[in-house]
Formats: sequence, structure tokens, C-alpha cells
Amino acid sequence: MVASRGNNSNPARIPALGLRALALIIISIVLMYLDHRENHLDGIRKGIGAAVYPVQLVVDAPVRLWEWLGESTTSRNQLELELGRLQAERLLTNARLQRLTALEAENARLRALLEARATVRDEVRVAEIMAVDANPYEHNLIIDIGSRDGVYDGQAIVDANGVVGQVIHTGVMTAQAVLISDADHALPVEVNRNGLRTIAVGTGEIDRLDLPFLPNNADIRAGDLLVTSGLGGAFPSGYPVAVVNSVTRIPQEPFADVTATPSAALDQVREVMLIWSAPPPVAEEPDE
Repeated sequence: MVASRGNNSNPARIPALGLRALALIIISIVLMYLDHRENHLDGIRKGIGAAVYPVQLVVDAPVRLWEWLGESTTSRNQLELELGRLQAERLLTNARLQRLTALEAENARLRALLEARATVRDEVRVAEIMAVDANPYEHNLIIDIGSRDGVYDGQAIVDANGVVGQVIHTGVMTAQAVLISDADHALPVEVNRNGLRTIAVGTGEIDRLDLPFLPNNADIRAGDLLVTSGLGGAFPSGYPVAVVNSVTRIPQEPFADVTATPSAALDQVREVMLIWSAPPPVAEEPDE
């Protein structure tokens, strides 16, 4: 009896489920038609979306928090890497700027040398200073050309502003020179204003020369330009040597106390010019 009841109830439920499904399909089609044509369901859809939004926020919050933490960590690492890269580039740029500044100064010195060379009548050659004597009592330096380039002992050395010194020892590839400020160096000079001749002696100070052999009544004053006199044969005549900065006349002494400042910046020079004096022209004897 129980089995027969179960078998009798199943055929009745199947048509009921089919009718419900058909009804739902019809209702869905009608609703889609109405929504597509006249948008009657917009309000309902918006209401459902507003009601579900807090639930979406709660469900999505852990994912968004994890993504934010990951982005923050990545951004911090990227910023640190970028900061390190920018600092390295800044240091490199500063080093390049310093090098450019040095090159600019070197170009200015070379231009000055070229301009000075244009006014020099003698044969000259530019040389670079390789080393400077560390002994404070000896003002010596080494240049990068030697006897194979025609350098000889006693040769005059100048720069764009005036006389620097002269060669004292010539090697094959290099040469040693003494500055005019060395205490053991003396140079025949004359006052450019009136041709008064005297000797300029080094004092061991890089920015001072003494003129110890001028009498009290000598016609010399502060501001006078001293140039090479050409006497002695080592230095050609007419090259600037120094500018007189003080003249002290002592009545009880036979000689005045005269000091001068070298025209060349002896402690800053980097390139110099060596001079080969041109021999004086030889007059041709007339034919008999």
C-alpha cells in the first residue's frame, strides 16, 4: 500500500514543477521585454545594488587591503632604488661638472697661451708641468719635454703673463726648471718706463722678488713694469717679469728697498712656453 502511494504521487509533482518553470520563464521574458523597452526595473536594480553594496565592501576589503599593502611595499622599494640611482647620478653629474670646470679653466689658459704666442717673435713650444718640487726652499718643477725636443740648459720659460723661470737640467724626455722666485735665482731686468737696468732676485716667496741693487736716487716707483733686459743671453729682451709694488728709500743706506710681484702666477701655472731665441739676422757682405 505504501509503495503504491509513492508511485501515485510522483506523476502529480512533475507536471506541477513543469508548470512553475514555464511560468517563471514566461515572467522572465515579460520582465526582460518590459525592462528593455521601458526600463521599468531600473529602480529595483538600483535598490538591490544599494542593498548589496555594503556586503560587497566587506567581502572585498581583505583583498583591497592585501593589494594596498603589496603596492605600498613595492612602491617603497622602488622609491628607495630610485633614490639610490638619483644620488649616484647626482654624484656622477657633480664629478662631470667639476671636470668640465677644470677643462674650461684649462681651455682658458691654452687660449691665453695661444694669444701670447701670437705676440712672441721667437720660436716657442708649449709644455705641460708634470711635477712640482715639494721642498718649500727650492722652487723647482718638471716639464714634459726634454733634449729630444731641443730643450737645453738655461732656456727661458714663460707663460701668457710673463717670465716663469728657466731650465736648469735637461733630460731626454723631461727637463727640470727653476722658478724666478727661487732664492738662488737672479734675472737681469729693466724698468719698462725708462730703461733703468737692475737685477731681480728671488726671495723664496712665490709672490715676491727683490731688487737689491738700486740706489736711493734711482728713478723707480710702485706700479712700474719690469721686463727682461736681454743681458746675459739667457732671456730674450722685452718679456714681462714683475710689477713693482713698494719702494722704500732709506737715507742711511746706499740702496733702496724695492720689492716686486711676479707677473706670472707661479703657484697656479699649468702650461708654459719654452723660448728658442731667433738669432739676429746676419748682414750680407756686398760683392766686390
